Amino acid sequence: MRKADLVAAISEKTGVPKVDVLVALETFFKEVKLSLAQGENVYIRGFGSFIIKKRAKKIGRHIKKNQAIEIPEHFIPAFKPAKVFVEQVKDNVTSLPEDDGDDD
Repeated sequence: MRKADLVAAISEKTGVPKVDVLVALETFFKEVKLSLAQGENVYIRGFGSFIIKKRAKKIGRHIKKNQAIEIPEHFIPAFKPAKVFVEQVKDNVTSLPEDDGDDD
């Protein structure tokens, strides 16, 4: 499901115009990104948490030059689903759909 499909489904189920749903969805994404960029986690009960994870400093390898390089400590965004979300997926998904080749 892509963003356009999600907007259409929400619009159909709620009766809210697609434009308004798109604005709300874009605003949600923007606020989550802004909160994470400020180091603040976002918790949504029953759905999950958008959190900041710390990656420790490590030694990597530049393959072409066969050189060891130091990758500094950094932070990345992550999503941790709620237990009820995980259980719902476990109970209902029997197989994954075929990959359509798009990397969105």
